[in-house]
Amino acid sequence: MLDGVTPWPAALAAGYRERGYWRGENLSDLLREWSRTYGDRIALVHADRRISYAGLDQQVDRMAAGFRRRGIAAGDRVVVQLPNVPEFVIVCFALFRMGAKPVFALLAHRANEIRHLCALSGAVGYVVQGTYRGFDYAALAADTMAESPALEQVFVVDGLAGAEGFVPLAEVDAQPEPLVSPDPSDVAFFLLSGGTTALPKLIPRTHDDYAYQTRIAAELVGLSAEDTYLAALPVEFNFAWGCPGVIGTLRAGGTVVLAADADPDECFEAIERERVTFTSLVPTVAQLWLDAVEAAPFGSSSLRLIQIGGAPLQREIAERISPAFDCQLQQVFGMAEGMISFTLETDPAETVLSTQGRPISPGDEIRIVDEADADLPPGSTGELLVRGPYTLQGYYRAPEHNARAFTEDGYYRSGDLARLTPTGELVIEGRIKDVIIRGGNKISAAEVEGHLLTHPAVDRVAVVAIPDLFLGERICAYVRPVDEPPTLQTLRDALHDLGIADYKLPDRLEIVTDLPLTGLGKVDKKFLAKDAAAKADTLQKD
Repeated sequence: MLDGVTPWPAALAAGYRERGYWRGENLSDLLREWSRTYGDRIALVHADRRISYAGLDQQVDRMAAGFRRRGIAAGDRVVVQLPNVPEFVIVCFALFRMGAKPVFALLAHRANEIRHLCALSGAVGYVVQGTYRGFDYAALAADTMAESPALEQVFVVDGLAGAEGFVPLAEVDAQPEPLVSPDPSDVAFFLLSGGTTALPKLIPRTHDDYAYQTRIAAELVGLSAEDTYLAALPVEFNFAWGCPGVIGTLRAGGTVVLAADADPDECFEAIERERVTFTSLVPTVAQLWLDAVEAAPFGSSSLRLIQIGGAPLQREIAERISPAFDCQLQQVFGMAEGMISFTLETDPAETVLSTQGRPISPGDEIRIVDEADADLPPGSTGELLVRGPYTLQGYYRAPEHNARAFTEDGYYRSGDLARLTPTGELVIEGRIKDVIIRGGNKISAAEVEGHLLTHPAVDRVAVVAIPDLFLGERICAYVRPVDEPPTLQTLRDALHDLGIADYKLPDRLEIVTDLPLTGLGKVDKKFLAKDAAAKADTLQKD
């Protein structure tokens, strides 16, 4: 195990093995097993490229040997910043096979974030697309190399061998050679935290825990070799990579279709062409797809399931999914740190529309607590604490943060506000830090957003805090209108008529043509909060 990684306590780990959660599997050997089982079946599709399971395993073998020939060793960390292309999968499995550790980076990351990831992980390698959608990643890589002493090599998908230390990824190729299988309890790769801090933390995911997560998720979704998954969201996110996502589909023998992005036109065409059976979206992307369907009815008969997670799904949006796409809606709550909760096909319609279901593993332990860590009764809203066979025990090289983020008995403090229904389903109410404290009253931004979306003039909305000398914080609503923009007073009156407490009514209103999004398609509230603070004296106010 790498220095800086917190292992599971021995007793917990032994219990997970005894109960069959951890089977001593590693992701590299799993790919070999899939190759033997599924052979010529198509594993990956991207544009006109089609790669079989056997072909994928062979490419992984050759790339693993190529990385080793170029000095990458077991235990080394390699930052991977690629779009949804087959090379992402091939590179990651090649690194798994030789015991190196991919560090997933977002395409949206720039110099500040990449320098941070290289320094924190001690990365010796960096894999990029040379240029993509107008951005010069090769130039970013060159600057990063100059400022990161440990970074020795940059591997570039589309050539660019001229720069010192740059290697075309196509040349990372060698005759396969025997390699030691990774220890299943060792770190396989690093995901990134999605919290409110300016720079991400590293989440170590082991072969044991991720093999289990993807196995149980695939079982609950009912995946088989007949399924085709559309990776519309970036594959470097846990949701698209393993909930069950890319890994879960491959272990079932299905086909993964890699979309460049979640654009409805491209994705609808791919769904029809490849007979896609399921996909995963965030609520903002689901809204884009619904808007597109209203303009041109959805014509595919293959789609059976749409997973939606990553942010709270408003009831009004949830009710439109199944009728629009003639398929099952599955609400998903998950975190890169671990615990995942699903609604199921067998759940009552009301459960699917209004909850995030139940944790996927019988080994998941959850508590909902107040500010003093006292357990709350069902129906009460508090912070969600989680522990289980695929939930981390600590962020990488972050001892001070870990001391705050975990209880003494190893529960992870998720930062999510949640409650349990009388029948045991989980309902996520928002983030603790997505709470506005106005004159001492704590207001859930998600609650106010939900009420505002019921107004016919509001198409999309995000609510953030705006600093106030008198009240501490006030409520600022960013609204994309349907047609004619509403006034602040119109919205306040409408919410007042719904019986909403006056202290929860928006204080200020900003009309926008669209809401900024993060790389995963979530509303970028960090940006909006900064914008609101900067425009505190000029925002529209009635």
